[in-house]
Amino acid sequence: MDLIIQINDKVNDFAWGTFGLVLMLGTGLICTASTGFFQITHIRHWFSKTFGTINKEGRIINDAGSLSQFRAFCTALCATIGTGNIAGVATAICVGGPGAVFWMWIAAFFGMMVKYSENVLGMYYRRRNSEGAWSGGPMYYLQDGLGSIRNCKKLGRVLGIIFCIFTVLASFGIGNMGQINKITINVESTFVSNPGNAYVFGSTEANLTIGFILMAAVAFIILGGFRRLAAVSEKLIPFMSFAYVIGCLLVIIIHFNTFPQAISSIFKFAFGPIAVKGGIAGSAVQMAINTVKSGCKRGVFSNEAGLGSSVMVHSNSCAREPVRQGLWGIAEVFVDTIVICTMTAIVVLQSGAIDLTTGQVIEGTNDSTLVAKAFGATLGKPGEYFVVLAIILFAFTTVMGWSYYGSKVVEYLLGVTVAKIYRVVFILLIIFGAIMESNLAWDISDTFNGLMMIPNLIGLLVQIPLIIRLTRNYIDRRIRGKSVAPMLSYDPDIQKDAIRAIANGAS
Repeated sequence: MDLIIQINDKVNDFAWGTFGLVLMLGTGLICTASTGFFQITHIRHWFSKTFGTINKEGRIINDAGSLSQFRAFCTALCATIGTGNIAGVATAICVGGPGAVFWMWIAAFFGMMVKYSENVLGMYYRRRNSEGAWSGGPMYYLQDGLGSIRNCKKLGRVLGIIFCIFTVLASFGIGNMGQINKITINVESTFVSNPGNAYVFGSTEANLTIGFILMAAVAFIILGGFRRLAAVSEKLIPFMSFAYVIGCLLVIIIHFNTFPQAISSIFKFAFGPIAVKGGIAGSAVQMAINTVKSGCKRGVFSNEAGLGSSVMVHSNSCAREPVRQGLWGIAEVFVDTIVICTMTAIVVLQSGAIDLTTGQVIEGTNDSTLVAKAFGATLGKPGEYFVVLAIILFAFTTVMGWSYYGSKVVEYLLGVTVAKIYRVVFILLIIFGAIMESNLAWDISDTFNGLMMIPNLIGLLVQIPLIIRLTRNYIDRRIRGKSVAPMLSYDPDIQKDAIRAIANGAS
């Protein structure tokens, strides 16, 4: 275990060091600038074509074997909204101070256009598999996009394979053990080890019991196929997101007298705690670096912009316009980070566990259970139970979503049969997530996030010119009303079919 920790720390320093942060934020800045700050300049358009269509054309399926745009969106959110929105935000604030929230916002702002770009490329390079369903993702736009550039065919293929390998490993971390670990900690803390509760088994036995229950529930969904997963996601995601936001608003309103100070502390400590004025300058610099890294890492851990993971679900959309599905990528980051993570952050800052004057964590604070305790202090036991239930649902849906990502990349590498074996291994690993050390679970997740991010972002950067052309083509046709030939697919046959579908009223 010590050797694993040492190796992970070294790799994590590379993935999330200066190189990783510059690559992530730099790609976001380039995608944002090259599309003319689309998330701001066309905010009315992407709002109307995403949230404005939820009860209209967004639910229409006009392509056999595909998902509606809204169901694809919910299934992507299924994996995106997880414990990173609750425990991850608390961890970011405990490590980086209130200023980490500011950097989560920055990562989300640029992440909107990164996820938009991923979806646009994913839709443009998708193709039908042997069963007639759509297949897409970074491995395809690395292989066929980057690979189409002169002397880059082998490079594109190799980076696609590397991305798939890292995604499989990340699915065991961010998509499985990290999520299960947080469920176990919160359930055990609230219902088992609490002195006020009667129980007849020890902590280890409790964790194993929780793990087996979760394993059975996940197996029921995963082994039921992608259709069952998507159907469950469409029902769960809107309900649990709305319920959690309402719960947070209730706590925020009750403590509204501290709301102004909580918001001001985010900006006050955005570049490192001011409280170290009298300390060593080097410590102040290091704390400032921790603030930026914690915010950016947890932001990416939460909304997954830059990882390229949710593209594999969005590529199953019945939409024919690559940019049209790209708009849902912007909406995905908005809901995940700007709305849900911000709600959690304000609750944490109002909890009393963070000194808003110094930005320091109050001694004895446990970031794993901080949000539950904050709700409990305000609403009593029902508040704690509410957060534990939210964590269970958020983490449960994340595990389901990432099982799909992992199976798709295994299918790309080794075929459908091995992908079925992968699902069984994925389910069995849930037990290890229930009993492993919390910090190690999150550290491993961070590492594989960074590693799968690198080939994906390289693929995006190389294809910025294509993203610009696709965006301008869409704006000219759909927003400015110009009569220009649409750009819908790299494949001539799919292009012709998409044009016919749009002529018949498809999106």
